[in-house]
Amino acid sequence: MGRRSKKKPFFENVEITAIGAEGKALARIDNKVVFVPWTAPGDVVDIQVTRKRKSYYEGVVTQFHKKSEMRTEPFCNHFATCGGCKWQHIPYTEQIKAKQQQVTDNLSRIAKIPLSEIQPILGSAETRFYRNKLEYTFSNKRWLTAEEINSDESFGNMNGLGFHVPGMFDKVLDVDKCYLQPELSNRIRNEVRRYTLENNYSFFDIRNHNGLMRNLIIRNTQDEQWMVIVVFYEDDEPKRTALLEHLQTTFPEITSLNYIVNQ
Repeated sequence: MGRRSKKKPFFENVEITAIGAEGKALARIDNKVVFVPWTAPGDVVDIQVTRKRKSYYEGVVTQFHKKSEMRTEPFCNHFATCGGCKWQHIPYTEQIKAKQQQVTDNLSRIAKIPLSEIQPILGSAETRFYRNKLEYTFSNKRWLTAEEINSDESFGNMNGLGFHVPGMFDKVLDVDKCYLQPELSNRIRNEVRRYTLENNYSFFDIRNHNGLMRNLIIRNTQDEQWMVIVVFYEDDEPKRTALLEHLQTTFPEITSLNYIVNQ
């Protein structure tokens, strides 16, 4: 099935057999579980192990030989980089089945609790634009995607506004469109980015702790009230006032506009 080195085993033509937790699916090799992100049951892949534990491995796909018929096309351009919405490649009905099986396994197989019949999970009516709060981070060292790294483009401006990349406290993915919160959230975030870039506002340096723009928090209610909180690291009154007045003028939908200076 594969070949191994003592340090980092490599396995070829492995079939993914089940959905696991935390956005990973799994395969079984030589009585060991291998957790692999962004895969689905039915995928046949080559796996490079990245972490070895006594009872399991973690790995990444290096090549797909076959893609599962279960798969569906992710709808977000940031899928598999952002780290959120980890099951977009799996239909929602299958996600619910997997989550129910995890609950059953945790209670019966791990906790050894006798169970009566378990009622099926009631799925959400909305699978997009259902959140009522998002917090974005400004960074002067944004995360470069694999496509950007492999391109011939040079990147002089590394400012970004978006979400932290999983496992990277100092790297932020510049988000164009997020499907978690209603569309006004995207418009506000993108306008804040455009305005601050065009007017030379400095973005936060997460390692060295300097820069003006730190966070952007957007909240909404079911009756379309919107709160926007701009978090500054430094207190530059002229730039702060200019940005807030611009947001107030551009987005009359904003019900509550606030700022915080947080060092």
